[in-house]
Amino acid sequence: MNTLTPNRIGSIDLLRGVIMIIMALDHTRYYFHADVYFFNPLDLEKTNIPLFFTRWITHFCAPIFVLLAGTSAYISGQRKTTKQLAVFLVKRGLWLIFLEFTVVNFSWFFDIHFSFIQLGAIWSLGISMICLAGLIFLPEKWILAIGLLLVSTNYKVDQIHNLTNSTSEGITALLHNLKSFSPGDLLKFFHGNQLTPYIGIMAFGYCLGQIFSKDFNALKRRRILLILGSFSWILFVALRIINGYIYYAPQTILSTAAGRILYFLNFSKYPPSLDYILCTVGFAFLFLAFTENITNRFTKIITVYGRVPLFYYLIHIYFIHLIAMVATVASGHPWSDMIIRNIWISESPNLKGYGFNLFVVYLIWIFIVAALYPLCKMYDRYKSEHKDKWWLSYM
Repeated sequence: MNTLTPNRIGSIDLLRGVIMIIMALDHTRYYFHADVYFFNPLDLEKTNIPLFFTRWITHFCAPIFVLLAGTSAYISGQRKTTKQLAVFLVKRGLWLIFLEFTVVNFSWFFDIHFSFIQLGAIWSLGISMICLAGLIFLPEKWILAIGLLLVSTNYKVDQIHNLTNSTSEGITALLHNLKSFSPGDLLKFFHGNQLTPYIGIMAFGYCLGQIFSKDFNALKRRRILLILGSFSWILFVALRIINGYIYYAPQTILSTAAGRILYFLNFSKYPPSLDYILCTVGFAFLFLAFTENITNRFTKIITVYGRVPLFYYLIHIYFIHLIAMVATVASGHPWSDMIIRNIWISESPNLKGYGFNLFVVYLIWIFIVAALYPLCKMYDRYKSEHKDKWWLSYM
């Protein structure tokens, strides 16, 4: 979620816009789908194909956000000294962390007591930017090597589990594992995005920015992206073939073609496995390769969301949550039931029985995305007309 690019690359904004729209689907499902309270949509023994892919497609959002943020940082750095870029990345990273603790957390829960803090996508992006601020002083080959190392060795560190709720072990777990921890009785943290692989993805994205330089040959760029995307997907398939059936799966799942396909695609997002990263980032490479010269009315609309990603992210959760409050009242529940004081909305006992089928969820999602378009377009126009305002680079 970055808007660092001085000379905007159309395909980058388009991809970011696609991802922002897909992201809203999962957040809409979270607040409106009836089955949220009963099972994980990726639980192959309980889910169905439409629900599985509704959740699965949103796996692409987080790694592509981070990859493009790194790419945009490199492009921005072409107009800055290394020190200036580093300072900017640190400031923006700290700003994102502050937003995660305040504006974003309140949007998820509407709990004025802030008794629970979720360290999610914005937190991970902020920390990754701060780490990138240090890495950019190294030679680019070193940055690339460190990025690849952090991504490719993540399968080893993610085997560390069974940590207690102590603060020190909770902080350690930030690097590789889902974990909740509490420094006291009044405040609880939960980190939902592991840092190690995302720092690596951002470092790789920064190196990728070289091929989006102003004078870089477009045909060569497309060829490089095609090679990277094809190699990533070939390696992804190879890893799934080798490791896909090591872990136990009920025979009822593997006995059908659909079950085997879903099991093959059901890679680990928490923590991010190597095959998960290869599949999602590989898609980004191929998308960028095929869409650089595509411009039409539809892509212009999608691009608007990609040009104001942080603005869109901040307002879309509030909008979804407020509409969910209206839906809660319409379903016979008090609006206060949508004030979430637990880790997950599924753990709110008062909301049992609330929710809608998947078709209604999709209709609500389309409405939300369409309703936010005028606001995003207005803000994008404001940014274009007020480039002299320094604070806009942080939004």
